[in-house]
Amino acid sequence: MTASAGQKSADFRFYEELNDFLPRVKRKKTFTYHFRGNPAIKDAIEAIGVPHTEIDLILVNGRSVGFSYHLQADDRVAVYPVFESLDITPLIKLRPAPLRRQRLKFILDVHLGKLAHLLRMLGFDTMYNNRYGDDEIRTIASKDKRTILTRDQDLLKAKVVTRGYWLRSTRPMDQVIEIVRRFDLKSSIKPFSRCLDCNGIIKKVSKTKIASRLPGYVANYFQDFFRCSECDKIYWPGSHFQRMKEKISLILQD
Repeated sequence: MTASAGQKSADFRFYEELNDFLPRVKRKKTFTYHFRGNPAIKDAIEAIGVPHTEIDLILVNGRSVGFSYHLQADDRVAVYPVFESLDITPLIKLRPAPLRRQRLKFILDVHLGKLAHLLRMLGFDTMYNNRYGDDEIRTIASKDKRTILTRDQDLLKAKVVTRGYWLRSTRPMDQVIEIVRRFDLKSSIKPFSRCLDCNGIIKKVSKTKIASRLPGYVANYFQDFFRCSECDKIYWPGSHFQRMKEKISLILQD
């Protein structure tokens, strides 16, 4: 089948987990992409189906390029995800530093409330509100330099989004393990340092200062208390504390 007038083509190859976004016939192999004009390579990649936020390196004809590069006829394009074990800093043309080297703060879409709870439990700065709209999430992420976590690929494809990750897993515990592994976060875990409800910082507080707010059985049996610096919620190491410790142990063992 011959190409129509004005149509050009380029060869693409996507590596590792970027293949999750491709139809099976295009995974882990070089395939031909047809286009007209000279589109920005970001637009071509997302037309193929891969969100730009998943990408850490693009090589065109062996040379690293940025998202603004305009695709040319007969280009050979190799697209790579975040590198966990290789330092590719000298090659990066997409952002000032590789994704895995950036200090991570998260914002989650409205369907990920349980994941937000788990990330806060691990001590990660995690914004979540089940009333956020897509545009609001993108605006907050851009303004506050937060990484969007979502199961909605379209949420990540807007140009304003520079940090984002599409979750492959559907179960909350699997999702939090996926995030910790993906962004190499084990050494950054600080359990019980953030409020599970509002994301505020939790600090130890004297029992005498909050005694009037404690149920009788709690005041009698517990001595260590913590208070959220934002919403003023009180925490103590009850039975829920042990269950959370078990979850954290599973995450660290993974």
